[in-house]
Amino acid sequence: MTDGVVRVSVQVPLERSEEAWALALDLSPGGFEESEDGQTRTLSLYVDEGAVASIEATFPVVEVTRVEPGWEDAWRAFHKPARVGGLWIGPPWEQPEPGERAVVIDPGRAFGTGAHPTTRACVELLARSARGSLLDIGCGSGVLSIAAARLGFGPIRAVDNDPVAVETTIANAAANHVTIEASLLDGEIDVLPVLETTVANVLLAPVETILSRLESGIVITSGYLDTDHPLAPDWRSAERVTLDGWAADRFEREV
Repeated sequence: MTDGVVRVSVQVPLERSEEAWALALDLSPGGFEESEDGQTRTLSLYVDEGAVASIEATFPVVEVTRVEPGWEDAWRAFHKPARVGGLWIGPPWEQPEPGERAVVIDPGRAFGTGAHPTTRACVELLARSARGSLLDIGCGSGVLSIAAARLGFGPIRAVDNDPVAVETTIANAAANHVTIEASLLDGEIDVLPVLETTVANVLLAPVETILSRLESGIVITSGYLDTDHPLAPDWRSAERVTLDGWAADRFEREV
């Protein structure tokens, strides 16, 4: 059904990508399209007409177009699978090769499929890290928790301050037949569980707050541009991965 559905596109300078990405995710948790042209990043959100006013109030310039019949197929075509860290990560309408370890995430349920550069960079670092217990702060769809389970981490605890994210993580874990304990928790305020490895794919400011509060031995962080470097007292930078202008870092506790 396309009645009332519109495509809202916003353009932002590349240096504002992190901020714009976070705002767009709040406005359209079902996901959105991204493209880059020179020094500009375009975000396209498919929303009901009633949501346009909120987007216009958030971004200074927006372009609104009514979607044509068949837009759902075009939207699906945008969500392509990714192969990273020995895993296939993609939506349920795509198929991995026989024998591939798959992480299947429906972007219509929340927060994208996991093809975003920050997610792929985190998976790369997870694949190169020692296995053990894992805490996923800001779990979103649960894609990193599920990827960690596929890579051999466990037990896994996933937390988020959004109840929809917790519900979605539980559903996606069940669909992927992996065991994840998911619960509501604010990583910037609440007491954090102590596990061997922590992953936090959020934004730069929350990452810095989380780093100041963690007691884990290893933490993988992302959600910021490759020009950003989180302030991390008491942590040693062990490895950095950059993809398409975004970055992820693996920190180890200073001894």
